[in-house]
Amino acid sequence: MSAEIIGAWIAVFLTFAIFSYLYKDNPFYKIAEHVFVGVSAGYWASMFFWTQIQPNLFGRLWPSSEYNDSGFWYGIYDVLGTVTSSAVFPAGGIDKGHGMHLIYLIPFALGIMMLLSVSSKMTWFARWGIAYTVGMAAGLRAYGFLNSNVIGQIKGSAVKFSGDMPFFAMIGDSYFNSLILIVGTISGLLYFYFSREHVGLLGKVSRLGIYFLMISFGASFGFAVMGRISLLVGRFTRLIDYSRAEYNYASIWMFVIMVIILAIWAFKSKEGKEASV
Repeated sequence: MSAEIIGAWIAVFLTFAIFSYLYKDNPFYKIAEHVFVGVSAGYWASMFFWTQIQPNLFGRLWPSSEYNDSGFWYGIYDVLGTVTSSAVFPAGGIDKGHGMHLIYLIPFALGIMMLLSVSSKMTWFARWGIAYTVGMAAGLRAYGFLNSNVIGQIKGSAVKFSGDMPFFAMIGDSYFNSLILIVGTISGLLYFYFSREHVGLLGKVSRLGIYFLMISFGASFGFAVMGRISLLVGRFTRLIDYSRAEYNYASIWMFVIMVIILAIWAFKSKEGKEASV
């Protein structure tokens, strides 16, 4: 049996295991859930290490451009390469185009502190690393959010009313779209203005903002549903492909086997509940 056929059977099993939750929570779903979480965590941990920690942290602490085999600092590097792996600490330093920046010892120390959270006696060390990471990430995200969302929304909703273009000529132009955008933005913001009661003109404008918000949320939800439906169609397409003879009818056999096992499991669970009563 080839690796392609084995992979097809595994894919069919995991797909049906996820779909089995439509019946109710069962061992097949728990297996698929644990496999997905474990594989995802391992994959992203590996990707983060080889794309960030090894080149950007170790590559700046021990760059190959300043390698000195007789120095104390690179003596530590050689010891690390001996006790770990030559792929992580290759001979002669790490060649990623960086110079030496010993300031990176600070995030290196904070990262080690975070790893100490596995020890109940030294878990308080992890608070320093977590506090630094959370604070830095919050500051960077706030700055990025203001630049990309707030300021970008203000720039996108600005309308330039200049020139001698009459209003009716603007109807078929991008000016009309900008006008709708700025009206929707202002009315949507006024809906969240709670310092005054929403009566009179403010109430009418805020009600218009509700309509714009409903359209926006509906479009976002529709886009999300379309994305999920496309994934579902892709899964069904693969299940149909795996039901052919070249895959030993993987979809058909796996479906029959899982239905039988679920039926036996449900019957045993019912008997167990009746016996306990």
